[in-house]
Amino acid sequence: MSHHLLATSLFTLAVISGCKKDDAPAQKAPPAVAPTAVAPKKVEVPLDPNNIVSIAVGSKDHTTLVAALKAADYVTSIANPGPLTVFAPTDAAFAKLPAGTVEELVKPEKQADLKEILKYHATTSVYEAKDLKDGMKLGMANGKPVMIKVGADGKITVNDANVVASIRASNGVVHVIDAVLLPPAP
Repeated sequence: MSHHLLATSLFTLAVISGCKKDDAPAQKAPPAVAPTAVAPKKVEVPLDPNNIVSIAVGSKDHTTLVAALKAADYVTSIANPGPLTVFAPTDAAFAKLPAGTVEELVKPEKQADLKEILKYHATTSVYEAKDLKDGMKLGMANGKPVMIKVGADGKITVNDANVVASIRASNGVVHVIDAVLLPPAP
């Protein structure tokens, strides 16, 4: 066999066995391994820096809300394009709940209960502060209504929670509230 033909044969063997042209032709191909099922990687989609979830994540006053959204696997729902209105309780609002309530609700076996409470804080459509009228009822994502009250001084309450700030987001509006809204019993 000529030198050229031998080199070509070795190169062909190397290509077939998965080696690159620059690899030593004497390397052996790795033994064949049966393919194994690999769990798909969860791809983290970058959040819009101005959406409701990003606003909550960036707030030092909403760490409990963010933890609850994660525990309920509800982050994606609140990050959707909207439009949404979210009444966002502060950490201090969660602290007003009876001792141990938050710790109990974030347990995996309580996920359905937590999600129900979180859905009672969100509604479709955008309701800016100027759109909220005294006596107005808003249907929330869990199907239950909240009652809006507007005082003579312009202060807004939703059920018994005071709206302390309103922030426009790319997918809706966040009304920061000072109490957790608890859905009425069925």
